[in-house]
Order: sequence, then C-alpha cells, then structure tokens
Amino acid sequence: MRVGTFVLAAQFPGQGQAEPLYRAVRTAEAAEEAGLDEVWLAEHHFVPYGVCPSAVTLAALLLGRTRRIRVGTAVSVLPTVHPVALGEQAALLHVTSGGRFTLGVGRGGPWIDLEVFGAGLPAYDEGFPESLDLLLRWLTRPRVAAAGERYAFREVAVVPAPGELIGGAASPEVLVACTSPKSVRLAAERGLPILLGMHCGDEDKAAMVESWARHAREAGRDPDEIARIGAGHVSAGVVQLADHGPEAARTLLKTMPGWLKQGLGAHVTADGRQRVMRDPVAYTELLCGLHAVGTPRLAADRLAATAERTGITRFALLAEGSGDLATTEENVRRLGAEVLPQLR
Repeated sequence: MRVGTFVLAAQFPGQGQAEPLYRAVRTAEAAEEAGLDEVWLAEHHFVPYGVCPSAVTLAALLLGRTRRIRVGTAVSVLPTVHPVALGEQAALLHVTSGGRFTLGVGRGGPWIDLEVFGAGLPAYDEGFPESLDLLLRWLTRPRVAAAGERYAFREVAVVPAPGELIGGAASPEVLVACTSPKSVRLAAERGLPILLGMHCGDEDKAAMVESWARHAREAGRDPDEIARIGAGHVSAGVVQLADHGPEAARTLLKTMPGWLKQGLGAHVTADGRQRVMRDPVAYTELLCGLHAVGTPRLAADRLAATAERTGITRFALLAEGSGDLATTEENVRRLGAEVLPQLR
C-alpha cells in the first residue's frame, strides 16, 4: 500500500493566491515528515479551484525541499504544452532528483486555456494520442523526430537523456489520468498505469481497472507485465480525520462547498458551450461518503476496502479540504501516524 497526498493549492473564499501556494509547499513538507510515500500536484489556469499553473514547476521546488518522498504531477495537461518541452522538464527532474519524479498527464478540459495558449479545441478533442506518443518517444529514445498533424520536426538529440540517471530507472514513471473509456484504452495500449479521480466510487474504478486490463491483454501484454504495470494505478480521494467521525465531515461541509462553487464556477469553455456544475454541497457529501473521512480507523477501513474492491493499492488523498494550513498539517500528520500503521 502506497499512500500520498493530493495537493490542489485550492483558493478558498476570502483567501489570496499566495496562501494556498504556501499551504501547498507546507503540505508536501509535512507529508515527508509524516512518512507518506508520495505528493501529487495538480495544475489549473485562471481559476481559484487551484492556483498552481505548472505542476512540473512546483514539483521541481518540492523535490529540492525534500529528500525521500516521491513527487508527481496529477496532472500536467498535455494539450496546452509542447510534449518535447514537458519531456525535457520531466527528464531533468528525473535525473536531478535521483528518480523521485512521476509524470502524470491528462487531457484537461475544453477550457479557455486552449485559446490562451494557442492549442485550440482540436488539441483537446483529437490531439491527445499524438502528444502522448511524442512524449513517450522523448522519454525512451536517444534521438527523436516527428511527422504528425500537430508536431513535425527533424531528428534531434534528447538532452538530458533520462537514462543518464546512475543506477536508476531509464525514464521517469508516466501515468495517464482517465475519465473515459477512450483514455483507459489509450493508457492500456501504451502500457501505462492510470490515475482515477476522486469523484468516482469503487464500483466505477473497479470497472475501469478491469477495462484497462482487458485492453492491455488485447494489446498483447502478458499477465506478469499487466500485473507489474497495474501496480502503479492510483486512486485519488479525500482524507479528513477526527476523533469522532461526524466532526470530519462537518469540517469539510463548512469549507468545501464555498471553494467548489467559486472554483468550478470560474471555468470558461473555449467555444462558449455551457457546462453543468455539480451541486457543491451534494458533491462534498458524496466525497465524504466515498473516501477516508472520519476516524483514523474508519479511514483505514475505507482505504483497505477500496484496495480490495478495485485492486488499486496506491492513493493520492486531498488533505487540504479545511482550507486552513494548521488543520491541513495536522490532518497529514495524523494520516501518517494513525492511518498508515493500520494499513501496513
């Protein structure tokens, strides 16, 4: 069982933008101190849902601030960045951190980001496979050329080469965030583990894991390889701990709906299409019911149950749902001191 914390750098109502970024850094430091395995960093643009616009940049800072814990992106949004640029950054962090960096990538959404960065909706609607394949070539080959619809260039050398890491993996670990059958199949065919969102329950996650395994078999992968890759799947969730179970849910119900309403409501689509927003209170209640929200015993039981039902034994848990730095740090500390021992 590998347990990490999921850092959104969420801007809660009444907060400036520096406060969530400082809380994000302190959460990662607290996670290492608490004995957690990983820190996962989200990125968003132009919205208070999360004020980190570059997960890979924040990862670089945190890798320098820590010594043991793995740091990953959850996720770096491929349609708004050149795959080679992201590949160079990933290789740099892989080599200089001693192999502690994980690159999670995803499609993102049909947001105005695509307009601002010049990618356009086609990069979101059809361009993800081409971007992913170019990224993977960059991370696994000494020289790369491209002749695709979006990217075309002459062969160039990969510098720094991920394989230059002495005594470590030849390239950084890569995961794909999946919210659709199409992305699950893409990840399986490329031999990549998947990261599943906190909005999904165990039944949906189990179905996606089974679909991934089926597509991996159809792609010609043997059972041992499927098991090895599948051990890297990640389940995102929420954690909030309290001595009495109802206290944990009450903490989140006081703060998360305001953040969700403000943050999700700020998204603007690139083509003006209307998006239906979840009811913030109902969504918070859903998350409290699905995840490790309650006493340490209940939290451990829920994580163990998810692992049993889905086969996923790697977790990225949002601990900043209170919106308060001291409460978040205490939450992370208790996760390490009172939940992890029950799982190990």
